[in-house]
Amino acid sequence: MLIYAKQPIYYIIKKYPQKIKTLYLAKDIDKKEYSKLMKMGFEVKRIPSDAAGKMCKNASHQGFLAEVDEYKLHSFNSFLQKDFILVLAGLTDVGNIGAIIRSAYALGVDAVVACGVKKLPLEPILRTSTGALYDMPFSIEQNIHNVLNDLKTSGFTLYGAEMGGEDIRDVEISQKRVLVLGSEGEGLSQRVVSKLDKVVSIEMSHEFDSLNVSVAGAILMDRMRV
Repeated sequence: MLIYAKQPIYYIIKKYPQKIKTLYLAKDIDKKEYSKLMKMGFEVKRIPSDAAGKMCKNASHQGFLAEVDEYKLHSFNSFLQKDFILVLAGLTDVGNIGAIIRSAYALGVDAVVACGVKKLPLEPILRTSTGALYDMPFSIEQNIHNVLNDLKTSGFTLYGAEMGGEDIRDVEISQKRVLVLGSEGEGLSQRVVSKLDKVVSIEMSHEFDSLNVSVAGAILMDRMRV
């Protein structure tokens, strides 16, 4: 997997240096910093800027690129003993998913399940999560109804985000809880809503259509901490 840009790479260098195979530098850095990187146990290569651009298809790499270990998906069944699970219903935008995973890790979510898709491109999700994907148990399960049934029978209370739901500030939150986020275009299907214990929303101070799903998800995750 290829990641690029300084922030996600330095996050992984700090927390998971063993996952880096090769670090590519396409800019000059401080000699002390370079010497430190050379002692980290992974290969460090200097490359021209145009070569770096080709590697990342001319994305903004900031002079830092790295080949890292593949992310290994977790088993959904291993999540059933946890307390706070996030379920993504039909989300496919890797930028949103990466931002959600980053917020989920910061806000105490124990695991994330992406449903309604056969697979997702993990490389850009790792990048857009700024490396936090390595911190977050992540699973992909195509059938959301089976996932919700399993969570329900395992003692979880199911909360789903929809416009018009009960203000999250007024909702009593259970210890074992699930937050279900729908896709920006379609939200949650009626069949999914029928399986929920509580539909929740964020009360707006001003008239507004909706928030980006990653922003709304972060607010809801924060207010569901117990």
